[in-house]
Amino acid sequence: MLLILKLTAAKTLKSGCETGIVILHVEMKEKEKPLVTVILTAYNQEKYIEETLHSVFQQTYAHIELIVIDNASTDQTLTKIERFKAASNQFILIKNTFNSGLCKAFNIGLSIAKGKYVIDLSGDDLLMPERIEKQVEAFEQLSDEYAVVFTNALYITPAGKYLDYHYQVDKQGKAAHNVPSGDVYKNVLERYFICTPTMIMRTEALIGLGGYDETLTFEDFDFWVRSATKFKYFYLDEVLTKKRIVPTSLSSMVYKKGSGMLASYYAVCNKAYDLNRDQQEFDLLAARIRTFIRKCWYAQEFELAIRFRVLLNYIENPGWQTELIVVMCRLHLPVNFAYRFYIKNLKKALGQEGFSF
Repeated sequence: MLLILKLTAAKTLKSGCETGIVILHVEMKEKEKPLVTVILTAYNQEKYIEETLHSVFQQTYAHIELIVIDNASTDQTLTKIERFKAASNQFILIKNTFNSGLCKAFNIGLSIAKGKYVIDLSGDDLLMPERIEKQVEAFEQLSDEYAVVFTNALYITPAGKYLDYHYQVDKQGKAAHNVPSGDVYKNVLERYFICTPTMIMRTEALIGLGGYDETLTFEDFDFWVRSATKFKYFYLDEVLTKKRIVPTSLSSMVYKKGSGMLASYYAVCNKAYDLNRDQQEFDLLAARIRTFIRKCWYAQEFELAIRFRVLLNYIENPGWQTELIVVMCRLHLPVNFAYRFYIKNLKKALGQEGFSF
């Protein structure tokens, strides 16, 4: 591919990574720019869907294939999508007759995606105008070892008011602390650190992994575990996505008994157990399993907590604190109501972290 360096290209993008990779500002010939597929899955997001669609069409990057999948919305989401399509007619619309779940809906779009790169976009999040252009520019200079480019994000309220950044920023708008990049598998096991909607993925890599696991309630932790053992990730230090925080988000469902969220985490932890490459990774997985055991207790997923404990025992002795939680799970002590009250009321008042992923 012929890349023409701008005369003003002395400026570089800060990677915020440990790999030492420097991404130069480059300009590709228009005909050489790769196609990017945006797969937008929507379910009952009538308040936000039009703004999300506008954010795709307002991109400075022109080579975009948009696939919109309505997952059997029961509100006016589909009507608004159809109205938008009638005015532009520049995207593919798939209408599911029943809610197939996020992972399966996305895979439907992935199966017909033609882009070299793919973005998984929710019907309530927003792409900033230069998002795709900047991520493609970075991706095109990376080797095939890299499957994901991710960035910083700005969290917004349902009304669109600014809340906070995913990674705290300095006065120049860059991440105030180092963000993992390269081989991030250990970081993935340790904690939630990537803001999912900021990712752009190499389509070939995602298809090679079999897409998203349709047996799971959510996609990100599983995708990170399966992909990070095979590919590298690159952090582009820009704020390019607005992530909307809404009460009905999947993350809030983890407190609901029978939601499938914690069962999905259990399935992914089993995959990680099989994929781990060294003792440090097993230690990190063990620590993560302990947090899920506590969460099972809070959510009153008592039997699932015991299954997590069995998996933990394959790695190390659970210890008395974890065993005490398991005993309380065996006694079926009802703590869900009290914990949900804490999350809804006291956590906000005290400014404490209650339930991180």
